[in-house]
Amino acid sequence: MAKKVLIISTSLRGGSNSDILAKECEKGAKEAGHEVEYISLKGKDIKFCIGCLTCQTKGSCVLTDDVAEIMEKVLAAEVIVYATPIYYYEMSGQMKTLLDRMNPMYPMDYAYRDIYMIATAAEEEESAFEKAYNGLQGWVDCFEKAKLKGLVTGGGIGDANDAPNHEETMKRAYELGKAL
Repeated sequence: MAKKVLIISTSLRGGSNSDILAKECEKGAKEAGHEVEYISLKGKDIKFCIGCLTCQTKGSCVLTDDVAEIMEKVLAAEVIVYATPIYYYEMSGQMKTLLDRMNPMYPMDYAYRDIYMIATAAEEEESAFEKAYNGLQGWVDCFEKAKLKGLVTGGGIGDANDAPNHEETMKRAYELGKAL
């Protein structure tokens, strides 16, 4: 059954490896017949949450930037795939900022059930991805109908545009898309 899939690439780097893997996932998802939308945070205006919690009573954020549009797409998607580089054993700052800013969604209804992460790191150890995955789990835990379903890791991928040299990782990203 075709699903509405949203892939959010959070890297701002040119030649981003996590972005390359996100595109590979997109390819697999489209070939599987899913309706896929891809968003890159490059060029997006995403301000930091100021912690006022007005969103909890008003239903929207007081800040004006690109987050409201992204949030609409997140709410409508059935499956969300976040792609991030690993910086200091954690998700990218722009991914964390986006998650924080989607706080207005907490009391809202949403379509998504399945959440996935694609992550790349120069570090080869699988443990390099644990904190980022756990951080995303914390966000998912706030949405009772959603579940963090899986992680595609690309360890040992440091230089820009290096991901295509890691055929097994590229294949796993593509297969994730096919299996959504």
